[in-house]
Amino acid sequence: MTTAIILAGGKKTGIQRDNKEPLDEALIPIGNRYMVEYVVDALLGSQNIERVIISGPVKALEEKYKEDPRITLVKNGERTIDTLYEGLRIIKPPQLRVLIVTADIPLLTTQAVDDFLDSCKYSEGDLFYPVVPKKISEGKYPGIKRTYVRLREGSVTGGNMFLLNTYVFSKCARRAQELIDLRKKPLRLASHVGLDVLLRYILGILSLKEAEKKVSSLLGIKGVVVVSNYAEVGIDVDKSSDFKIAQKALGA
Repeated sequence: MTTAIILAGGKKTGIQRDNKEPLDEALIPIGNRYMVEYVVDALLGSQNIERVIISGPVKALEEKYKEDPRITLVKNGERTIDTLYEGLRIIKPPQLRVLIVTADIPLLTTQAVDDFLDSCKYSEGDLFYPVVPKKISEGKYPGIKRTYVRLREGSVTGGNMFLLNTYVFSKCARRAQELIDLRKKPLRLASHVGLDVLLRYILGILSLKEAEKKVSSLLGIKGVVVVSNYAEVGIDVDKSSDFKIAQKALGA
């Protein structure tokens, strides 16, 4: 069993009609629940997860979760990496592998969590990252708009969770933040990994294994790409159209 850290420090605008000022993404209501609550439920439903740390708006969530010994609240940092650090530093003793999940994927299911963790269980690696084929995302949620990367195996979108070997965090944190900042800009991201990779990407002949190898080289760690057949892993609520799809799917 492992610990899951929810990165809940982000803010969003334009999700709802009256959402003109930045709101804590974790606290955006879907029905009568906060968005982060759906993520918490999916994680706690897994027999692979023994504890959930939410790194985000502590005051707003402490009343809701103060009675649950499985949940710990900590403040978030200014950047994604800082928010992750706040969660990692309270895990005593440190665990070898920790599941990192963003707070803005309310469609996440326990089955998707277990499938990802099971896929990582018998593989060696420092960072496991899921990707979802375009046909899976659009087949399950017609009309969903994602950022896709066209690879030899087909177009894929990145997931919103990863399994991390905590002992490599300090080694790759700064570079990882740079790549995180570019995750919605595939061409700029590709330009950071070299002309040969960029050309192969433009031609649509870059393979998952080649991408995996290059990112591993950039970070100085062993990265492993995991193909997930659960669309929910790759659907973060970033805009009003995503919000409407989430509302409908959750019956809210």
